[in-house]
Parts: sequence; structure tokens; C-alpha cells
Amino acid sequence: MDYLVFIGRFQPFHAGHVAVIRAALERARDVIVLIGSTNKPRSTRNPFSFAERCQMIEGAFEPSDAARIHCVALPDSLYNDHKWLRSVQQGVDSVLAQADQDADTVRIGLIGHNKDSTSYYLSLFPNWSSVAVDNYHNLSATPIRDAYLLGAMPLTDKVPASTLQVLQDFTQTTEFKRLQEEAWYIDEYRKSWKNSPYAPTFVTVDAVVVQAGHVLLIERDGMPGRGQWALPGGFIDHQETLLESCLRELREETGLQVSDSLLKSSLKQRMTFDDPYRSARGRTITEAFCFELEPDSHGLPAVQGGDDARAAFWVPLAEVVPERMFEDHHAIISRLLRL
Repeated sequence: MDYLVFIGRFQPFHAGHVAVIRAALERARDVIVLIGSTNKPRSTRNPFSFAERCQMIEGAFEPSDAARIHCVALPDSLYNDHKWLRSVQQGVDSVLAQADQDADTVRIGLIGHNKDSTSYYLSLFPNWSSVAVDNYHNLSATPIRDAYLLGAMPLTDKVPASTLQVLQDFTQTTEFKRLQEEAWYIDEYRKSWKNSPYAPTFVTVDAVVVQAGHVLLIERDGMPGRGQWALPGGFIDHQETLLESCLRELREETGLQVSDSLLKSSLKQRMTFDDPYRSARGRTITEAFCFELEPDSHGLPAVQGGDDARAAFWVPLAEVVPERMFEDHHAIISRLLRL
């Protein structure tokens, strides 16, 4: 095999990941490690940057082996599998181009462990060979990450020394302190319903309001995601319909001076977003409503942040980037506006 491709988020890179890459190095000349979620802001689910994860990965191997490992950034494309598949292909092609290799002649395979529904991608590349590996001691990044953010450094049998060094360095940053505060908040939030006979499913609403190439956003004032850009929205009240809830949240958080009747007539579509991992707070399904307002000679309607929003503002669509957006809100905008 010329190249084996290993896809993951590596939040953080642990001993199980090391075992997969060692297996890949034994079977292939080079290994391409596609590091996911590289276009996301730091969060309790994605605390480490692309550069930090590269440091974890490359530092876990001897220089001769590290030289055969190619780390490539892989942005998220939630709710758009075709875009994500193209990004994977482009990431692999970039390595082949640097090595002056012909994609039609090299032998490429995909290596990984089919652990759960998040590993469905292993069947999406029929033109590549597939190499299955066993799970290493049932290790998972999620409990390691959660414990770390709550103050417990992982044991040396769980992560390589290179990862441990990155984790130790990160604890000295203001970003770590912010994420740790958020992790404690989420932990307490989940404890509030842990005695329920069934884990609850929360229902929220989000408003995608666009006018003249701008979208209406807020800056979050509360946790999680304090300071990140987000769509106006929130949890429904028991006595409301989804649309009524959306209009109420829109008013409370932005003070948008547009009548309900005009908003309803501007409603172009609505869509459910239900990725199981879209919210750190728990299983949360949101219904997003897309309102397209007609251009107005008086300009964009005045808005002002209120309730859970530190600020409200109109943003040109070209400046709406996933690196600044809360949870999956960039993906929601992209899907509804077909960007």
C-alpha cells in the first residue's frame, strides 16, 4: 500500500490513535492523517487547535516515522456529506501533489475502527481499500477530554507524552480557564436531570433572518459558547407552537422592528436539525426558520441585543465564518441558504 488514510478529530490524540497509526505505518509507505473539525471555534467538544493536534500526533513517533505522517486539516461540513467527501478527497490529493504522485496510479486505503454511527464514513470511499483495526483497550477521546476539562490530567497509559505536554501547556492559558468554566457549567446542567428515568430530548428554535446579503446574528452572553456568534433562538415554551417560539425569541434577543405578519409572509422554509452531537448540553433538536426580507431603501432594520444576547447585529454573508459560530449554526445557515 502506498498511502493509508486515517480520519479523526483527535480531541485529544490518545494511545488508541497511536496504535492505529503504527498499524498503518506497518502496512503502507506513508500515512495521511486527516484532522477533523479544524474550522470550529474552541469548545468543550473541540478544545484543541489543528496545530496543537499536529504536535500531539507528530511528537508521538520517532523522527523517521513522523516524516512518513502527513497531517492535513479537514473542515467540518455538517448536514452536507458531499462537501465533506470532497474535502477528504482534496486533502488526500494535496499530499499526492506535494509528493508529485499520480492519484490514478498510487494505491490508497482507509484505515480505522468501526466504533459507532460516527464511523459510517468508512464505507463512503469505494475506490479505496479498507483496513479494519480493533479498538485499543476500548479507549475513547470523549471521557479523556471531559475529565481533563474538569481538572483531571489523563494517565500516561491513556495518552502519549506529546499529548500530555500539549495538555499541560494548555492549562496555563486563558482559553483553558474559559473552557473549564464551561465544562463545569455543562456538568452541573446535566446533573440537573440525571435522575430522570430517560435522558431528556430538548427542543429549540432558531431564526435565520436575511436581507440584502446580510444575516441577523447575536453574540452569546451565557454559557455555553459565551462570546460566539449565533442565530437568535432558544428553548420553546410549553404553550407555544414552534413558529410562535421562534418569533418570540427573535424579538427578545434582537428587538427586530418587523411585524409578525411581515415575518410570516417572508418565511421561505423551515428545517429540522438533529445531529446527535450538535449541542454539548444534551440531545437537542432544533427547528430553524428562514425569513427572507425584501431589500428596503431605508437600509437594514435596527436591532439591539437583549435577553440572552450580549449584542445583535447584521453580518454580510461573506463574513459569516464557522470559526466564530456557535455549535452548528454556520451549518444551519449554509444549508438553508444553500451557500
